[in-house]
Amino acid sequence: MRVAMTKKIGFLSFGHYRDVPGSRVRTAGDSLLQHIDLAVAAEAAGLDGAWLRVHHFDHNLGAPFPLLSAMAARTSTIEVGTGVVDLRYENPLYLAEEAGATDLISAGRLQLGISRGSPEPAADGQAAFGYRLAEGEDWSSVTRARAELFRRAIGGHPVARSQRALDRDAAPDLTVQPLSPGLPNRIWWGAGTHATGVWAGRAGYNLLSSTLLLADDGRPFHLQQADQVRDYRAALAESGHRTGGQAAVTRSAFPITTAEDQSYFGLDRGDTDSAGILDGLPARSGPTFAGSIDEVATGLAADEAVREADYVLFALPSMLGVDYNAHLFENLVALARELGWKE
Repeated sequence: MRVAMTKKIGFLSFGHYRDVPGSRVRTAGDSLLQHIDLAVAAEAAGLDGAWLRVHHFDHNLGAPFPLLSAMAARTSTIEVGTGVVDLRYENPLYLAEEAGATDLISAGRLQLGISRGSPEPAADGQAAFGYRLAEGEDWSSVTRARAELFRRAIGGHPVARSQRALDRDAAPDLTVQPLSPGLPNRIWWGAGTHATGVWAGRAGYNLLSSTLLLADDGRPFHLQQADQVRDYRAALAESGHRTGGQAAVTRSAFPITTAEDQSYFGLDRGDTDSAGILDGLPARSGPTFAGSIDEVATGLAADEAVREADYVLFALPSMLGVDYNAHLFENLVALARELGWKE
């Protein structure tokens, strides 16, 4: 089977670590160090991206930039990314400095996903970080304003006044440093609704479509997500922005080629979505694809959102360790070749 469209593929990892039976990632140190090795293995196998989920107050990856920099320093071609940095927890100018430095270390390989973020374990975690809403504010508008300041900063616009400018009551004349050319075109907005996807297009972001949609009209997840991607592209085209234009989706896909694969994912064969309620809203996510390479390829070829996407990220079972995931990477590249995404 070949679907004639080149696509990038990568992994998306939550970075879970737990000291529980069967875990090969028992501590935070294990997770951090193993993700460096995972990036090396993914590059060797032929993946295009190594992306990290970011969550606070949990046994996940909460501070991505040191890890992304280390991953980049050990590799030479694979992109490193986030899906996503939660702007409720961020100072946009400090974020600009970190992103610029990481992008320079990676020689222009940072793909930075940002957004309002997703539910966190802490009831008001951003307040513990020192960020609180003023009366009349909401996190959607505040994070979008922070994102705009961040983009201005990484684009080299002056955002602070020097003492000389202050004395003369002049406009800002200082930019954040370091600046990394090209980074503004590699900023992705994480979108879990159709409306947010359209807004991302109008604002000139790349689209990082969520692993679930906070809406459900009863149709399969992939059809609703494909609509989001198409309408994002239409909004971007109307906006006139020169940045953005790429769309990424994430799938859980596990080709079964060994007995070990079968033991982990043999019971995940199915084609049904998951639907429920999240934060009081209807939510839907897609199925897990598991089976032979041909079976998984058939499922992905029928997925309209995957067909619309430029970048397909695959959920990473990072707690199974580096060796197993290196094998999974080889299977994913074989899957991409079967679909015609790679030579």
